[in-house]
Parts: sequence; C-alpha cells; structure tokens
Amino acid sequence: MSIRTVTTQPFSDQKPGTSGLRKKVPTFQKQHYLENFVQSIFDSISPPSGATLVVGGDGRFFNREAIQTILKMAAANGFGQVLVGRGGILSTPAASCVIRKYKTYGGIILSASHNPGGPDGDFGIKYNGSNGGPATETVTEAIFAKSKVITTYRILEAADVSLDQLGETTLGNMKVKVIDSVSDYAELMESLFDFAAIRALLTGGFKIKFDAMHAVNGPYAKEILEGRLGAAAGSVMNAVPLEDFGGGHPDPNLTYAHDLVDIVYGKDAPDFGAASDGDGDRNMILGKRFFVTPSDSLAVIAANATLVRGYTKGIAGVARSMPTSAAADRVAKALNIPCYETPTGWKFFGNLMDAGKVTLCGEESFGTGSDHVREKDGLWAVLFWLNILAVRKQSVESIVREHWAKYGRNFYSRYDYEGLPTEEANGVMTHLRDSFASLTDKQFGKYTVATCDDFSYTDPVDASVSKNQGIRILFSDGSRIIFRLSGTGTEGATLRVYLEAYEADVARHHLDAQDALKDLIQIGLNISELIVRTGRQQPTVIT
Repeated sequence: MSIRTVTTQPFSDQKPGTSGLRKKVPTFQKQHYLENFVQSIFDSISPPSGATLVVGGDGRFFNREAIQTILKMAAANGFGQVLVGRGGILSTPAASCVIRKYKTYGGIILSASHNPGGPDGDFGIKYNGSNGGPATETVTEAIFAKSKVITTYRILEAADVSLDQLGETTLGNMKVKVIDSVSDYAELMESLFDFAAIRALLTGGFKIKFDAMHAVNGPYAKEILEGRLGAAAGSVMNAVPLEDFGGGHPDPNLTYAHDLVDIVYGKDAPDFGAASDGDGDRNMILGKRFFVTPSDSLAVIAANATLVRGYTKGIAGVARSMPTSAAADRVAKALNIPCYETPTGWKFFGNLMDAGKVTLCGEESFGTGSDHVREKDGLWAVLFWLNILAVRKQSVESIVREHWAKYGRNFYSRYDYEGLPTEEANGVMTHLRDSFASLTDKQFGKYTVATCDDFSYTDPVDASVSKNQGIRILFSDGSRIIFRLSGTGTEGATLRVYLEAYEADVARHHLDAQDALKDLIQIGLNISELIVRTGRQQPTVIT
C-alpha cells in the first residue's frame, strides 16, 4: 500500500448549503469531484495525527463507493481510526450519537436527506464536528475556499474494505472498525424514554404504523419499535433500505408519504402513525385521521416534556427556526423559559445546546430534536410522542386539541415551488425586498402589515451574524407570510412560502388550515407576483 498524491483542478460549484454539498449522483461520479471535496474537508479541519473519524450514510446509491474513497483518503491524511456503520449505514442522528459517545474528532455523513435517490437521483456529503452537529458556517466557508484552489489530493492505493462484517481491519496505518449501526442509538433512546410504559401501550391493543420509506430508519425502527417495544409484526412498513428508496421520494409529509396517509385515514386505521425520511432525521406525526403539523408537534413536546423520563427536571429553553410557527413561543412563555428564533439549519441550534441555553428545538420542515444529539432526530420524536401517549392515555387528536384550547391555535401551512429557474425565483425575492417601504402599514382586508424585513440573526453565544435568511411580512395581529429560497435542492431553485395565523377562539379551531389561511395565501401570491413571475399556477407540495 502506498499513498498517492493526485493532481487535480478545482470545481466551481462545491459551496456547501445548510446541510452540506448536494448534487446529482452523476456529478459526484465525475473524476476527482468527490475526492476534491473530501480533501477540502480534511484540509479545513486540520485533524491531529491519529484522530478518529465517523463515516456512514443513508444507503442511497453511491453510498458504498463514496465510503471506500473516504476511507482511503482518511488513511492517507493521517487519521488513526474510522468508525463506519455496518453496510455503510448510519442514520444522521445515529452518526451524531456515535461521534458524541466515542468522543471522535468528527464525522462525515453521506446523505441528501429527503431528496430522491437512485443512479439519477441526489447525493450529498457533509462534515459534523466533535459535538456531533453540522459544521459551523466558519468551517463550511473554509471548505468552500479550499475547494476553489485545490490542486492535489491524497489517497491510499489499497483494496476496498469489507463493510458488512462487524470488527476491525487495517487500511495502511489506519484502523477501520465496522460497528453495529443500531445498538448505540437504541441504547441512548432507552435511557431517555420509559420503554416499559411504551411497551405496555403497544402490547395493550394500541396500534401503530411507522413508514420507514425504504430509507435508513427501517433497521432502527424494526429493532426499537417491534423488537424492544413489542409493536406487532408489520407495524414498521417499507423497512428495508434501498438505494433508490423503492422509487419513492423519502420525504415524510402528506404528499410523499401517501401510503401511510391512506392507512391512517382509512378503514380500521391505527391509533398512531409516523414516518421518517431518507437519513432518519425528519418525522411526521399522525393520529387516527389526524395530522399534527411539525410546529404543533414541537409545541406539544415542549408542553409535555416533564412527563418523559429524560426530561423530568424540565427544559432549559426552546429554539425554532424562523419560518416555524410561534406555537412553541407560547409554551415557552407559559413555562417562563426562553425561546430562540434562528435561521433555518440545525447548526444554529448546536451553539445554543452546547451553551446549555435550550433543550428542545425544531423546524417546520418536519425536524424535531433535543440536546441528546446535535441533529434533528425522527425516531426520537416518534418515541417522545409514544411516551406522552403512554402516560396521558389519550388519543393524539385529543392531546392536540387540549393544547390548542390552552395556548390557542397557530394555523400554519407551507407552499413549496420546486425546480424553479433560479433567475425567476431570485426575481420574486428581489421584488419583495424592493416592496418593503410600500407594504409597511398597508391594509389587506383584516390584515395590516406592521413591518417587513430580511431576517438577520446574531448568535447569542458567539455573536456571529447571519443575514438574508428569509423575507418576513409581519402583520399587526401576529400573522406572518415568509418567503425563503431553500438550500436543500440540487436543481433549479425551491421557493417556499410560509403562512401563519393565530386563532385564540376555540370555536374556530376545527377549521381546515387551508380555509383559515385562504386570505393570507391570496395576499402572499399578490404581493410577491409569484404566479406572474414564475408561471407556476400551483405549488409542487402543500404541507
């Protein structure tokens, strides 16, 4: 075995987004493309000789090949050991768990999260630091800077390593330890939740259905829900991870998890339904014929946290991304704890958690988590709900409706316009920014615009500033319309429109969200000129 230094040239498109670098598989398969980015990571993080790295991914197409390349490059760059999930599999929260448990220098996670997979699908790579969380903006900017000037990368000439058998092998001077992908994570979950109470619920006639969407959480859910908690065989559907996610779109929402939705809204529906995404960090929660918005889910979890073993002493605070509804803010106020509004991207929660300022956090994009790891965690959210249900012995719907009666209901919806030409999407945002002055104090029916801004965030821990995080149209009654370009797609631009209206009157809590928000929806379309500027008559997805 020998270390080879390979001459290369920079690629201009390796700027990491909110969750690392995401491109189509054929892009990553270009000669030197993956290697350039990996070397840029290693050059930016400057690992000490002999450091330990965690590597794993969601099992999508190109996962195994990428891992072999990363292992050989890690060996050539002085790492002493790499912990890799069996079969190359690690859910994103499980990877964070492993980084933290074994105090490794960091980890490389291979995933494009909820994006489709397969030979023509999406692929992604990101670096997580020693706290288990996504790299800070300082690190990702350094990686991008390196990628623009890279001239060589280092790789060990060696045969591929077997990833399917637990145990330790050597690659040059580096140890490669294949670990059980599920055990460390399952052990952590058992320390946080009352498995005996949940087991009593699931073996006492309470029926559940969990859709793993042929993605990474299949093995985790089978082991924990069916294996350790006694849910009936078949409670976990689509449990085998596939490179193309079975041809589906592994995004746990009402549109893409339609098989689960049909079951939960159908005849003989189970009492509880849930789904997770490609890499296991997102979740959707359903009761019998009842959908829980991610914003409400975070608020309900916060309000009921002391019922759950790992959180009985209370929570230090709550954080939510700016586009997420203010439902959690109302709970935090009642509990007399802080609630932080951050830009979208889990890395912003990491600083707050590391500083002990928050315990729970969440995003409207179906992500919820706590300080047990530094990633959002889909199966953790499911277990939290099951623990609440086991203690309160009520249905999902009754718990949510009681929550609304106490705190009020934040009607909420998100419209996604995917695959827009970038120029047209940017045109909508520019038009909105140019309209701030004319919109302020303007009245639209019962809604009066109080202020408009492009959200900026100053981190209370390190004082770093993040600007241009989304356009907010804020109304005098607390209602909001938010426009934001997403960084999770790989083609064109995804423009998201978020709509929120607060309703204190219990008599109106039964309304369908789309009916309650119909005036705001029209206002948003009118002031953005979205249909005229993009030609899109309807959003791709409504959640």
